[in-house]
Formats: sequence, C-alpha cells, structure tokens
Amino acid sequence: MNGPTTLSATDPMSMFPATDDVEFGVSADGFPVARIREILLGMISNGGGAFFLASAWRITKPLAEVRHHHFYGHDGRVADEAAFRLRVIETAEHMRELSALARVQTRMSASTPWGGSQLATIYAEGIVSHSTSGHGGFHLSPDRNRQVDASVRSAGGWYEEDCEWAIVALTFPDLFTGYERRCADEAARNSVPDYWEKLRGRPLSVGESWSKDRTEFERVHADDWVVISAIASNQHSGMTEVVATKIGNRDFQIEERRFLVSHDEYGGRGRFGFVIDLARHAAYDGPSSFVGWSTRAA
Repeated sequence: MNGPTTLSATDPMSMFPATDDVEFGVSADGFPVARIREILLGMISNGGGAFFLASAWRITKPLAEVRHHHFYGHDGRVADEAAFRLRVIETAEHMRELSALARVQTRMSASTPWGGSQLATIYAEGIVSHSTSGHGGFHLSPDRNRQVDASVRSAGGWYEEDCEWAIVALTFPDLFTGYERRCADEAARNSVPDYWEKLRGRPLSVGESWSKDRTEFERVHADDWVVISAIASNQHSGMTEVVATKIGNRDFQIEERRFLVSHDEYGGRGRFGFVIDLARHAAYDGPSSFVGWSTRAA
C-alpha cells in the first residue's frame, strides 16, 4: 500500500495521543531523532533546506550517540521538527494498532494480475493481500467483494496496491489502523472522487482531489493548447521553447505546435500544465533547441 509521504504539522501534537513507547532525543550530529521499540527515526536535511524522515532498525546506541550514517531508509519528506514529532507518534500509534489486528503472513500458491504470489497477508477470511516480484494488491472472495460499492467494485475481486487498496480499506475499516484509514481516505479522494463523495456525503472542493481537479481542467481547456515539453531556448534569450498539444494530449501522432514563452511567465505554470494563450503566444517554427525536433517534424 502506498500512503502519503508527507504529514502536515499544522494540526498540533494533540492530533495523536502521547505514547509511552516513544523516546525523543538529539543525535550526535545535532538532528532530531526518536526510537520506537526497534525502529530508529531521524529528521535529516537533504542539504537544500528541506528535511526527510530517515529510518533504521535495531540500532541499540543511545540516541545521543546516533549519527547520520546509521540511517539507511528514506520515508518521505517532513516540513520541520513539529512535523517530525507528529510523524513519530503517528508511527507508534500505527504499530500499536497493527499488533492488535489478527493479520497472518503466509505463503500460498496463487496467480495474481501482477504475477505469482510470493507473500500473502490474510487480513480476515476472504480478504488477502498478495505481494509479487513487481507489484501487488488485495484479493476479495466473492462474498467480500459484493460488499464493495458497485461504483468501484472490481469484477474479479482484485484491487492493486497503489490506489485501489483504498477501496478495500474504506469498505472494511475495522481491519485497518487509523493511519492506514487516513491514507486510504486521501488515496480515494485523489483517485476515485465520486466514490469518496458518496461515502462521505459531501462534495469535494477545489484543491481537495487531484483527479477531480484534473477533470475540470481538461473540461475548461478542451480546446486549448497545453504544454507537454519545454526547454530553454538557445536561439532566443530569456525565452522558453515549448511544445503543446490540445489538452496536453500525449498520444502518438497527435498534432503538436511550438511556441515561445518568457522564462518568468512559464515559471508560473499551473498544477496541470501551462496553457497557451494564442492572443499572446505566437506559434514558432524557427530553429529548435529540442534535440531531434527537425527529424520528428520531417
């Protein structure tokens, strides 16, 4: 399952209850660290002003003796120390709830849409998560699958691990931790917004759902040229040479046009791409900075 990689710290620490199995400290290198049982977590700078959550396992040194080289896992970005502490407590809560669930890991012979199963986790009767060499996801028995809302139900009972797992988690919430349910809620908002709105009983606002916002963008700009590639122009100082198609369509053999846009203007492009304004951005057919453009055009 793929949950969000960042956690907002705008909500105070009271979002999660304090936990006795968390130890906070400062490493020998001066960055915040924490220990949850055998897991070590640290807030490490990426060297560019941002921070990420690093992890390690079975490091028994006192927190004050831990150094950067002890960490080998990368678990997403964190905004600041408050977000780091929030993420640590959330992880501890997740681990505690996880230990109370009756999940069983085993090996079983099963063919999945992603290949042969290498490891199976039984969440409950008729609900099994399979891992393969390349991907994975859930399989629901026919009885379990009938409990899934018809709008998002998979005919074969298979739900892949990137987005569709959220459908399983929201259908059977008691089999998942609070952290997993929050991840599932976010995944559903962004991938199956109509289902989320039906489940939660309210419409999503602008900015709450990537896929819903993308659909609206495509509706509004159905007849517009949207940039799909861009490069600093070697022929025109201060300009960006762009390639655009209708609605940003990337299908092979679709018509493409080139335009010149100022660096400053192109830097302010929107969430789903830069929309060409034909009244201001003239079509460009001069020498190109794109390698191979002449060959493609021919």
